[in-house]
Amino acid sequence: MAKKQFKAESKRLLEMMINSIYTQKEIFLRELLSNASDAIDKIYYKALTDDTLVFNKEDYFIKIAVDANARTITITDTGIGMTKEELDNNLGVIAKSGSLAFKKENEAQDGHNIIGQFGVGFYSAFMVADKLVVTSRALGSEEAYRWISAGADGYTIESAEKDTVGTEIVMHIKENSEEEQYDEYLEPYRLKAIVKKYSDFIRYPIKMDMTTQKPKADAEGEFEEVTEEQVLNSMVPIWRRNKSELTDEDYNQFYMDKRYGFDKPLKHVHISADGAVVYNAILFVPESAPYDYYTKEFEKGLELYSNGVLIMEKCGDLLPDYFSFVKGMVDSEDLSLNISRELLQHDRQLKLIAKNIKNKIKSMLQSMLKDERESYEKFFEAFGRQLKFGVYNDYGMNKGDLQDLLIFTSSKDKKQVSLAEYVERMPEEQKYIYYATGESVARIEKSPQLEVVLDKGYEVLYLTDDIDEFAIKIIANYKEKEFRNVASGDLGFEANENDDQSEAENEEAKELFERMSSLLDGKVKAVKASKRLKSHPVCLSSEGELSIEMEKILQAMPDAGGVKADKVLEININHDVYSALKNAFEQDQEKFGLYTQLLYSQALLIEGLSIDDPVELSNNICKVMV
Repeated sequence: MAKKQFKAESKRLLEMMINSIYTQKEIFLRELLSNASDAIDKIYYKALTDDTLVFNKEDYFIKIAVDANARTITITDTGIGMTKEELDNNLGVIAKSGSLAFKKENEAQDGHNIIGQFGVGFYSAFMVADKLVVTSRALGSEEAYRWISAGADGYTIESAEKDTVGTEIVMHIKENSEEEQYDEYLEPYRLKAIVKKYSDFIRYPIKMDMTTQKPKADAEGEFEEVTEEQVLNSMVPIWRRNKSELTDEDYNQFYMDKRYGFDKPLKHVHISADGAVVYNAILFVPESAPYDYYTKEFEKGLELYSNGVLIMEKCGDLLPDYFSFVKGMVDSEDLSLNISRELLQHDRQLKLIAKNIKNKIKSMLQSMLKDERESYEKFFEAFGRQLKFGVYNDYGMNKGDLQDLLIFTSSKDKKQVSLAEYVERMPEEQKYIYYATGESVARIEKSPQLEVVLDKGYEVLYLTDDIDEFAIKIIANYKEKEFRNVASGDLGFEANENDDQSEAENEEAKELFERMSSLLDGKVKAVKASKRLKSHPVCLSSEGELSIEMEKILQAMPDAGGVKADKVLEININHDVYSALKNAFEQDQEKFGLYTQLLYSQALLIEGLSIDDPVELSNNICKVMV
């Protein structure tokens, strides 16, 4: 029979499909198995309207066979088959989909839906094969036909013999090259892995003969090779099963089977949405962060399925960055796929699903915070930093979604507290939400600035993560309560007797403090009598938006640019040190300068800031001792 040319305009189109559309060669198996599943579905649809046709699902399957010696992979289905004309039209016209035409003529029922839409998936086989032989016998026909092609040069169709209805595709696998090792596709276990990855939830059994080692019955310690037919796919995905029939163990097993993590999930949610967009999803909150979670190499995303066929391993568009720790999958029939089914067009359905998933994750975390506090605190230890980054990023655009999920260590019992819980138990006269920053809770508790706030009976949030204060600054206020750092210049307390005394002392010691400020040569913005110190002689406070802790964090970054907080040196005028300072100011200016430098160095060390000249500090201490 004379060879026919492909009816699409050009050899170039087929070459483009083979070499450009698909990014991974293993996709060919997914495409051919999806076509085989569609072929069986078409019989199912016909049986719905044809009383003479009985559809027993047990009679329908897909079979994969490998002949390594002949370098062939054969895929056989028990589907509807194709006539000579359909072979010519569906396989001879590139990008014409028989499945799509069938789908338009027959509405999906009982949850079935045709997978194929574009009519190009079949040609993905040419990525690994240099020749395809398709033998098919259509339902209701006694004749069979064979379609043969070696690629873009064209194809032939001839009469053939086939005992049963359905289609058989024989792929002649390419020889290895320097760039590609095609032998891997002739390994049954490699094909099994591809099936599990992409086509595990095809609704019909995918069978293949697998050889395994089994103990010999008559010889202890000896093994023999046994070839058995195995079903490679699960068929019924867990997300399509009734939730009431599933247990936590079922979900945990699914989590392990899909290799979402080596831990156990802390929480899961099973979504079956049937509204503006129809989709199923199972989402997991992991117990611990992956080793690469806070690195550039980490890739967020959920597995994306269309009709049970894996389309993308990690669809990043389904998760906002601040929920990137969530693992799981989404399956939808409503998605607009691109021609290769590997990438997704940014359509309305995808955005709707992503928005719904974001809200579901937020609700799941809020539920954990309220009802499973221990689990939530464990989650927050692993992923709380990501939520704080989410608050800080994008100029606080997402703070409304995230601020209620934040928890911090509290001065009250050293337990974790949410912002809502903090505000709820604030005394009526308290104006601000107070916080203190530091490297650790133990370090913060030794902070001189903390005393006066705690003495007021006010609770203080301990911020120990380097992102904490940046996130708090973005939130700015919570339930009409502003945040206030205990080290800030103004704590917002009402004036009292001690405050009046401080003001009087400040005025009296104005010359002394100005002299100290001059000696410190611009290292501090001012020196003043402290309203906050009780047992400590000295501390640093800050004015403006940049706190001392933020300065430390920014200075540790590359190209910090010498960012400095506006520091104020506060002196406790009720401390014995002040008396010594005052006497030195009146009687010995050299000693006064020495005391000033020591107090400033002491304040720096309390704040965890570096000393510019440790040798000078050591010498100054020696002078005092002598």
